[in-house]
Amino acid sequence: MPASPLVECIPNFSEGRDPAVIEAIGEAIRSAPGARLLDVHRDPDHHRSVFTLAAPPDAIVGAALAAVRCAVGRIDLRTHRGEHPRVGAADVVPFAPLAGSTRDDCVRLARDCGRRIAEELGLPVYLYGAAATRPGRRNLADLRRPRFEGLPALIASDPAWAPDFGPKAVHPSAGACLVGARDVLVAYNVWLDTADVAVAKTIARIVRDRDGGMPGVKALGLSVAGRTQVSMNLCDPGRTSMQEAFEAVAREASARGVRVSHSELVGMVPERFFDSSWIPGLKLKGFRWPQVIERSL
Repeated sequence: MPASPLVECIPNFSEGRDPAVIEAIGEAIRSAPGARLLDVHRDPDHHRSVFTLAAPPDAIVGAALAAVRCAVGRIDLRTHRGEHPRVGAADVVPFAPLAGSTRDDCVRLARDCGRRIAEELGLPVYLYGAAATRPGRRNLADLRRPRFEGLPALIASDPAWAPDFGPKAVHPSAGACLVGARDVLVAYNVWLDTADVAVAKTIARIVRDRDGGMPGVKALGLSVAGRTQVSMNLCDPGRTSMQEAFEAVAREASARGVRVSHSELVGMVPERFFDSSWIPGLKLKGFRWPQVIERSL
């Protein structure tokens, strides 16, 4: 008998410092029928945690909703300060196909999840990526650009910012939620041995696809606890690998007299997009073999 199809969900929550809140979200996922929590990446500087879970299509929405419900009850963005852009306590909830599932399945699941988040938790929900209902909402960065602080005025005054589901007002403590469907991507950060964030921002602009850089690369230059990083999403890791992204950042950094201190994988990577021989060359810090999806499944 063929194995049941699996869907991956990778919700990002605006909490990276309080272990009790992070554990509570993890327990909400573990308690959901049919779901497996595969990985938790906690980042106190970004003040953000990335959870990776997998479940059959008929169980994944319930697990994601349980995690979002927990976050809405325990995270208050009015007192939240972190380096990473965010509009919500449960900031982004993407669905991606794993074994036996398709991107069309994930579009259906994302829209169902978004509707339920709005109806059951009272959050405005925006659909992005392949689940977007409008062309201008496909790009996650565009939806997150106003941040929690700027979104209330836009929702109240600009019809273009009406949510796909839920109230036309930001939740006072939990903000909004961005729910999407996408193919598997690799979240990857390269840290620079400089405090000058202008260097990181320049390199991010050079390497990202939108500005003529590498295929499928989204990148930000960030200042994090007195250091800087080029924070990347490799949205087409079959065309731009972790190794290629690292080498490009290192090359641009060297041209500016800056060293790369190390890099890090955020969350998980499919085995087909990872080569263990890269680990020393990428100065990969904190890598764990369970971060390779197939090793955890």
